[in-house]
Amino acid sequence: MTRHKELDPFQELTRREFLASCAALGVSSALVGCASSSATIEARDSLDILIRGGSVIDGTGAAEKLLDVGLRDGRIVALGNLGTATASRVIDATGLKVVPGFIDMHSHVDVSLFRDPRAESKVRQGVTTEVTGQDGESVAPLGGPTLERDLRAFREEFAMECPYRDMAGFFAALRQNRSAQNILSLVGLGTVRGRVVGMDDRPPTEEETDAMKREVFMAIEQGCWGASTGLEYTPGSFATADELARLMRAVPEPCRLYSTHMRNEADRLLEAITEAITIARSSAARLQVAHLKAQNKSNWPKQAEALRLLEDAIASGLNVHADRYPYVAFQTGLTNLFPIWSRDGGDEEFLKRLDDPATLARMKVDVDRKVDGLGSWDSVMISGVHLEEDKGYQGKTLQQIALSDGVDPFEFTVDLLRREKASVAMVGFGMDEAGTEMVLAWKNTIVASDAGAHSPGRAATQPHPRAYGTFPRAIGYYQRERRVTSLPEMVRKMTSLPAEVIGLADRGVISQGKAADIVLFDYATIADRATFSDPHQFPVGIPYVLVNGVPVVDGGVQTDALPGRVLQWGVQT
Repeated sequence: MTRHKELDPFQELTRREFLASCAALGVSSALVGCASSSATIEARDSLDILIRGGSVIDGTGAAEKLLDVGLRDGRIVALGNLGTATASRVIDATGLKVVPGFIDMHSHVDVSLFRDPRAESKVRQGVTTEVTGQDGESVAPLGGPTLERDLRAFREEFAMECPYRDMAGFFAALRQNRSAQNILSLVGLGTVRGRVVGMDDRPPTEEETDAMKREVFMAIEQGCWGASTGLEYTPGSFATADELARLMRAVPEPCRLYSTHMRNEADRLLEAITEAITIARSSAARLQVAHLKAQNKSNWPKQAEALRLLEDAIASGLNVHADRYPYVAFQTGLTNLFPIWSRDGGDEEFLKRLDDPATLARMKVDVDRKVDGLGSWDSVMISGVHLEEDKGYQGKTLQQIALSDGVDPFEFTVDLLRREKASVAMVGFGMDEAGTEMVLAWKNTIVASDAGAHSPGRAATQPHPRAYGTFPRAIGYYQRERRVTSLPEMVRKMTSLPAEVIGLADRGVISQGKAADIVLFDYATIADRATFSDPHQFPVGIPYVLVNGVPVVDGGVQTDALPGRVLQWGVQT
């Protein structure tokens, strides 16, 4: 293992200075996002796998070509007419598209891999690399005022003690556990704030700001690839733009990626985008706008203006991208219907406020306003609970529950949150098809799921169907049927574009010397099957998925192979 040199978190390095230090220490440019030139490798020896006769879409946006693909030792070593090559395994790809493995730019697959390292719902749709630590929430650093809460939650979820306290420990535990996919992470600035400041709505002291800078820098040193925020969630919502810019300046420039779940995606969407741009500009960060959307019918006309603001930022010299899932409904916590001020101090304080009639009446005004914006209580569906007595509500809207049980929907919501200790997941039907297509068609949009991994055999919750269908739906519905982009362009949005934004130089493209993360799909039949009422359904039309040259889906069946790698920034293994 090779480390880059120790950096000063309060010193802003230029890219040239950083790359010079890397070159001096022999750090792989593929791991720090530098350009690399791979030498031509002939198929002079027997290949591990030969993918023969497929139509290769290389991920760059270029037109597809009929090519054979030769793999050896987890790498692509040969492309072209390989009729004379020998291989331990030949996969007949006649009639299939051969593309780079999909990189899920906005993922919530992280600690769930300890329970289910096969990550079935993601692997079966072709996701070979997950970018976790999104929405301001990373698995670490743990400590400070939130430590006991986090350790207790881990213990209750996984029936084991948490094996890590920092990102280095998480990566080590994940490497030991193994997984079917490659995993990398950002550091969550909300997690860092909770670690240092706690769950209170107050500005940090200068000492706390310096402590947060050190935590951010340490997480990057341990292998994170950037930072994220969740500005609609606590405690991230309590951070000002200035605070976030100061933290981002502590990130070494080559991985100064700012991925943000913005402060608002509805009535104040445009103001939230302006704030995100301001933070990126003042910290010299690359901006990644998470799940870009205009939420609520009254805001749908703002979608075009939101894209114009991002285009203007690009024209001014900023590096700006966005991600989006191909659905018109979002998923979040049910507490997100309630005002930010009611969540000050964390879940325990929130639950206490529910028990105060006067405070609850104030909350109801905000909740009613949000529900009216969505349309009605029929636009809010319960998707995840913990108690067995509440499982029957999963997959039902609050309006359906109110009618069937003869209850007031707001009162039911409050009672449910009390029983479930504020931990309830919801789906909100808040976006339109025209806006969704507009965002997916934008040149700098990356297709991403915003989902964790699930399995029909572990169907404890009712997840958003994006957990099973994001990537096949983007291709089968939005590209093949709706024609929002060309097929090579849609593939680019899932492969080389996220690799470029993250800084993964050895993935995202089918080219000699690159990692052999590869998906084979049938363009005529690829489709998602998961629905909101029945989400635990695998897609069709994806017979093969390879991770680091090893089949994890073989003939349409997932194998037990766990060839995924933990990808740490600045570390060569």
